[in-house]
Amino acid sequence: MSSNESSGEESTAVGALDGIRVLDLSTLVQGPQAGAMLFNLGAEVINIELPDVGDLSRHIENMPEYGHSAVFIANNRGKQSVSLDLRVDAGRRAFLALVAKSDVVLSNFKPGTLEEWGLGYDDLAAVNPAIIDAQASYMGHQGPDSHREGADMVGQAAGGIVSTSGFDGGPVSPVGTLVADHSGSQNLQTGILAALFARHRTGRGQRVEVSLLGGQIWMQANEYTHLGMTGEMVSRTNGGYPLVNALYGTFSTSDGALAIAGCPEHLWPGMVRAVERPDLHDNPRFGTYFSTPAIKAELFEVFGEIFASRTTAEWCERLAVEEQRFSAVRSHQDVLDDPQSYANGYLFKGEHPDWGEKVFVGSPIVMSDTPTRSSMVPPELGQDTEMTLVEIGGFDWDEVEQLRADGAF
Repeated sequence: MSSNESSGEESTAVGALDGIRVLDLSTLVQGPQAGAMLFNLGAEVINIELPDVGDLSRHIENMPEYGHSAVFIANNRGKQSVSLDLRVDAGRRAFLALVAKSDVVLSNFKPGTLEEWGLGYDDLAAVNPAIIDAQASYMGHQGPDSHREGADMVGQAAGGIVSTSGFDGGPVSPVGTLVADHSGSQNLQTGILAALFARHRTGRGQRVEVSLLGGQIWMQANEYTHLGMTGEMVSRTNGGYPLVNALYGTFSTSDGALAIAGCPEHLWPGMVRAVERPDLHDNPRFGTYFSTPAIKAELFEVFGEIFASRTTAEWCERLAVEEQRFSAVRSHQDVLDDPQSYANGYLFKGEHPDWGEKVFVGSPIVMSDTPTRSSMVPPELGQDTEMTLVEIGGFDWDEVEQLRADGAF
């Protein structure tokens, strides 16, 4: 068990963001995943969802027997849910009452949407000058395409990563996870944490903006720097990484596939022993980590034949003995079955009150003094509306009923 509090039970330990309240207006993945990480770090995160509709990921119904989609569960466990229609005066008034007692407002609407509702940064800061208004978008908040709406797939395409995937001559393909959403969420939470740190010095909040496009460019800083400096486009991945001319890529085995992360000079003798090719030991072209594209092509041809001759398990055993940098190309099920995935709290098994024992994703961050946490339970739509309006918003019960009558929820 790591210092992550990921045993499946709610942690009572104080997290790094204990005392921070986040109002999460976002939907689907880019925003909600950032909110999920803030929860992992100890913040109180309250989803603000449209009545009777909620987060759009609630409707990606690939697991009807659980009443929630995997996308919603993954990005909203541990959060609270408040239903408010921010488009009406009563909903706006109720929301601003919560803003006055909160630290962060997180959203990923089309730029300008919150401003149209009277909930832009200036409106929020008028009731709480310390508020951090964190907004995520598709193409960024400035420029000729800032008005466009998008999601992960077009984020990947617009950022260029789809054009680099796969093999020369083959069809392009997106990455096999929502990588544009993920990188956008990482930048969003980093911006929020930096703004909280700055507020500690200045007492003032600020606006934070990120986008899918910006995240994809940042994620590919190596490739864009290469292009900007040389004018040369990198190639497709072709089973490896185009900027590393070494034994760096994936190779088919007799029953699966293997990945090798290069072989530095000090590991080359062990690689030669592992593959039982002593004739390669003193090959001056192969025994260096960085070489040329032509030598890389020859390395891939030679080792492609070698690795195809044995099973993945055999190669893993041989390469482990020689302390090489390798992994079997594993399925998600392989990762789920590996005790290493649980040792640091990255995955955990928990007993859900309705679903029984299941495996959940924990936190990728381990902290020694302020442990991170994870949860198994996503919120039902609007389950915390009335109590939140009373306890945080400062409304009495008659006022809550009037807000309901006025269409706030």
